[in-house]
Amino acid sequence: MGEHQHPGSDRQYPGEVKNRPVPEFEGTPLTRVEYIQALVHLYRGELNRATQWRIRLDNTTNWAIFSVMGLVTFSLSDPGHSHVGILAGMMLVLAFMNIEARRFRFFDVWRARVRMLEENFFGPLLRRDLESPIRGWGALVAEDLLHPRFKITYFQALRARLVRNYLMIFALLLVSWILKLMMHDANHRGVYESMAIGPVPPWVALATVVLVYGYLVGVLVLVPGTRSPQEEYWGRAEDDQETLDRIDI
Repeated sequence: MGEHQHPGSDRQYPGEVKNRPVPEFEGTPLTRVEYIQALVHLYRGELNRATQWRIRLDNTTNWAIFSVMGLVTFSLSDPGHSHVGILAGMMLVLAFMNIEARRFRFFDVWRARVRMLEENFFGPLLRRDLESPIRGWGALVAEDLLHPRFKITYFQALRARLVRNYLMIFALLLVSWILKLMMHDANHRGVYESMAIGPVPPWVALATVVLVYGYLVGVLVLVPGTRSPQEEYWGRAEDDQETLDRIDI
């Protein structure tokens, strides 16, 4: 009779594996197929991260829009309702915009890598012209993977979101606030006197609005806008840009 072999008798245990030679992957030449596959997987991963941060941006904008709709509708629906709801809406939207600016900086990191891959790898492939527009783009992406940095400052991100989404929201709040003071002044005390909120004097509300919109005008006028992606993101590798925390990667 032949020997009976246990089904698990050919299993290798850690002691046996340790004595076997380990292949040196770094010393193995990388084929063209492996290189393309690696870039495709990298692109898919970076695109997914950019998409997730884009969804977070849209969520913050939606919160701001729904909050403004509710507060403005409530304030204008009844002459007895105070204009403090619109003032609260200004502060709330300002907070949402600051949250979105922070999220936009993270989204911008992944978007920059995605655009670099699209413009210098997939673009030449589709044109059947394998010369990339930017020389050494692979080294730039590799350096950014090893030492990720924000591509724009916080105030540049704030300005970008203000121009893109929040400018019209703040304009709507300002117009609604003025209309509330003009149309719902039941005692005909004047617009300035109508700014009073109970025992709080009118100048407090006026100063709040002036400070908020003065801050927004300062961001629009004093903060420089972003330049082209190649110049803004990848052309200043020697600059001391703010790095990302490892916990955020």
